[in-house]
Amino acid sequence: MKQKIIALPRLNRLTPSLESTALKLMEEAGELAQAIGKFRGLNGEPTRREEAVVFECITEELLDVAQTAVSMMFVLEEKYQVDIEKALGKHIQKLTKKGYLSNTQ
Repeated sequence: MKQKIIALPRLNRLTPSLESTALKLMEEAGELAQAIGKFRGLNGEPTRREEAVVFECITEELLDVAQTAVSMMFVLEEKYQVDIEKALGKHIQKLTKKGYLSNTQ
């Protein structure tokens, strides 16, 4: 199974709640969608940026989404004693059962 593994840190000087982190995740996802939409010209404006600049912006927004999702995982672990490792195992099983993963990938 091919994987893309990144490790993102727990952020300092923040006291996120489940609700504030969920809202931040939606904000970051919106910024990602906006970056993609601008690149595709979905806002009606002509694309004026070079492709490399656009993909750099999309990548930055995607990593913001990932960081916020990881922050929510820390909130779930620390405030609600959720076992993220166990949940990850169940998630992988679900993907395999649905046919999205196989041992030959």
